[in-house]
Amino acid sequence: MGFADLLEEVGGFGRYQWLHVTLISFPGLMMASQNLLNNFISGMPAHHCSLPTNHSLHNLSLFYQVEEQQLLRVFIPPDSSGSRLDRCRRYVEPQWQLLAANSSANLSQLPTEGCLDGWTFDRSEFLSTTISEWGLVCSLRPLKQMIQTIYMGGVLTGAIVFGGLSDRFGRRSVLIWSYLLLAVLGCSSALSPSYSAYCIFRFLSGMAVSGIILNGVSLKVEWIPTKSRTIVGTLTSFFFTFGQMILAGLAYWLRDWRKLQVVVCAPQFLFFTYSWWYSESARWLVLNRRSEEALKTLHRVARINGKPEMVNKLTMEVLHSHMSKEIESSHSSFTAFDLLKTRGMRRISICLIAVWFSTSFAYYGLAMDLQKFGVSIYLMQIIFGAVDFPAKLFALATLSFLGRRVSQAGCLFLSAAIIFANIFVPSDMQTVRTVLACLGKAFTSASFTTVYLYTGELYPTIIRQTGMGFVSTFSRVGSMAAPAVLILDEVLPALPSLVYGGAAVLAGCFACFLPETLNMPLPDTIEDVEEKCTTLKSC
Repeated sequence: MGFADLLEEVGGFGRYQWLHVTLISFPGLMMASQNLLNNFISGMPAHHCSLPTNHSLHNLSLFYQVEEQQLLRVFIPPDSSGSRLDRCRRYVEPQWQLLAANSSANLSQLPTEGCLDGWTFDRSEFLSTTISEWGLVCSLRPLKQMIQTIYMGGVLTGAIVFGGLSDRFGRRSVLIWSYLLLAVLGCSSALSPSYSAYCIFRFLSGMAVSGIILNGVSLKVEWIPTKSRTIVGTLTSFFFTFGQMILAGLAYWLRDWRKLQVVVCAPQFLFFTYSWWYSESARWLVLNRRSEEALKTLHRVARINGKPEMVNKLTMEVLHSHMSKEIESSHSSFTAFDLLKTRGMRRISICLIAVWFSTSFAYYGLAMDLQKFGVSIYLMQIIFGAVDFPAKLFALATLSFLGRRVSQAGCLFLSAAIIFANIFVPSDMQTVRTVLACLGKAFTSASFTTVYLYTGELYPTIIRQTGMGFVSTFSRVGSMAAPAVLILDEVLPALPSLVYGGAAVLAGCFACFLPETLNMPLPDTIEDVEEKCTTLKSC
């Protein structure tokens, strides 16, 4: 007997579970906005040096009876490709002779200077971004990606901090306050007077995002019967998929970074308001010597599920008899070091570290540079979101029929194969390259769906949140490292793809050594994990 049997007795996946899972999943609509926000908040508009203050492009265009774009050639030299104007240089003196149709001036010999009067930004795609507001171009261009790296650093820190806090203070409490933190910090980001202030707010927001994701997953998993976990875990991941498409719509509608920042963060106040309805994990309550609260919670769930007769049948003695082994184990305290002490836990943790790192590494390598495809960034975001639907349905089918291990390894190997295939597609075949990138992103997304469910099933209740916080920390390391790899294309264009694909292959190999959890009850203690490994010879 175990807690899984108790869940069945109080209604299985009943009315309460439907409400519980749905309400916890709604914030996922905005989590995609947080993780991919930098694509739009820090979108790079077309730009060139501003003209000297004593020249007006509009007035000069009227005076010389020429188009403004042609007149810009007088002030701005062409870039190295010769096909467009330079973004970071201008002529020291206007070159009026270039207006002549038969001008044969040697442009490379003309003296140039930096953008002493700032930059002029095209506003057709973005009205305002952090790039245009703080001039993060030319020598300051690396600061654009630094925003995303700092945000992911916050997510990493939050995974460490909130993982431990929720095992100590409960999933529900940490989740509720994470909603409030993200609402306040996210909306405050829109008021940032400087780049430094914005980065600080984004770091703190990233910590809150970790608290929401990690505790939301655990609180869902710990109230779902074994047989329902696969389909519920996969279907709720579609909230994140819809969120990617919602982000594209909001960004297209607003096109102003401060307004967009507020709109994607303000809903957290609503989530904070209704989250007080959540019930704390009864498993966690029992294992933390709060059995009376656990019993009241189970009675509440039974009533909502239409099983009022269980209120009298389910007593403290029945509860303790179902969880005697787990209660005995709970007398010990656990830290992240316990994840590596025993053979089974050590093997699981090392394999999950590789899977989390590589999945995030490849995912954000593909998803965080949408402007490189030469298509509308808003359209690309919708396409990248839409491909998740078939990919996650594929993951649902494989998770249900082939198991977690095959699904995890398969998604990683397939994403690697597609990333490698893109290396051999000529750069002028942009449509084919975009299609392959979308497929690669789809399989990395399916890998994310699988690993979230898989990790929650592999770690025992007594240390589940600490375990999820620990291994997902390496996901944040992967998301921070992914943008840095992109600069390797200056050495060899195919190098970033080789690195992303190679990491996915390596992680797929590690996934093959994880134990299967399909249709198995959640482990509650470390001893359960070791017993399973010994019995099934899977560790």
